[in-house]
Amino acid sequence: MRVNLTTILKRAQADGIGVGAFNTPNLESVQAVIAAAEALNQPVIIMHAQIHESLIPLEVIGPVMIRLAEQARVEVCVHLDHGEDLSYLLHAMKMGFTSVMYDGSRLPYAENLTNTREIVRVAHYLGVSVEAELGRVLRPEGGGVPDPEEKDLSPAACYTDPETAKAFVAATGVDALAIAFGTAHGVYEAEPCLDFERIAAIHQRVDVPLVMHGGSGVSAADFRKAIGAGITKINYFTYMSLAGGLAVKAYYGQNPGRELRFDEIAEIGRVAMQADVEQAIKVFRESL
Repeated sequence: MRVNLTTILKRAQADGIGVGAFNTPNLESVQAVIAAAEALNQPVIIMHAQIHESLIPLEVIGPVMIRLAEQARVEVCVHLDHGEDLSYLLHAMKMGFTSVMYDGSRLPYAENLTNTREIVRVAHYLGVSVEAELGRVLRPEGGGVPDPEEKDLSPAACYTDPETAKAFVAATGVDALAIAFGTAHGVYEAEPCLDFERIAAIHQRVDVPLVMHGGSGVSAADFRKAIGAGITKINYFTYMSLAGGLAVKAYYGQNPGRELRFDEIAEIGRVAMQADVEQAIKVFRESL
């Protein structure tokens, strides 16, 4: 069943649990995520990031995501992740995406606010939820080229300010807010140091669900602490994708010399990704 982001997150927020949001840049990942959600009878969010256009265009994967969401036995939000182009976001909405994330976090605050407010106006008219971002979650989504400016940014310059978050939500009317508190996209080179007090401070000031980007690689204990402090939506992709790749690598190691068809490789990866997503969903639903 295809639903919007607010439908899923408001219930999760009231229950004090987290909901997983998983990037799905191919058919097997869409199937893996929805199968995992159905196996656990839990709602889920599937996402296409604008940066993944180089892997698969929205025109190709979008209809697949929408069709499988409609056929699912659980609630599925079809979400456009890290959209920076206003026309691209509108195209996703018209296609049938039930939620979009406008990422103006690299823009000056006033420009981010103005653009976000316009997206909200259009999206709400169409019945679509909107997520926005304040602060800088370091390293680009999808393993792109890092911004040279990031190396000189201090935590204070990156992290979301609670009072600014309060003003931004009030001025834009967004349905969810992605905040920066120490996570990063991609593979962690060291254990992340997360500012849970900052999450709680923002949670006290805004009533919309808060979003964690860069969720892969965070420990189960830190996930629980973040959810307890106020996080509701957790974006998760890198380690799910790695699980699929590692499963294929392990199979080759266990079966030296065997030739595999691509359909066999794809299914090995899909099964491994589903198992990883199931484990993530279980962690996100645990309470402290």
